[in-house]
Amino acid sequence: MSDEREDTTIYMAVVNDEEQYSIWPADRELPLGWKDTGKHGLKPEVLAWIEEVWTDMRPKSLRDKMQAAGLE
Repeated sequence: MSDEREDTTIYMAVVNDEEQYSIWPADRELPLGWKDTGKHGLKPEVLAWIEEVWTDMRPKSLRDKMQAAGLE
């Protein structure tokens, strides 16, 4: 018998300096290096938003180096 409960936790989309995204419970203190993007909601809603806005999975530093080298 599984104990599946609906996740009613409110999450926030967070981003780090490398422009990588994740989700974090909105009622918890952010870990160092992460900022709140302003998008809050239920897990599926926040994950869908991240999928829409995070179109390039490469870290920002790699994108910058590739652009400087003319590889982009």
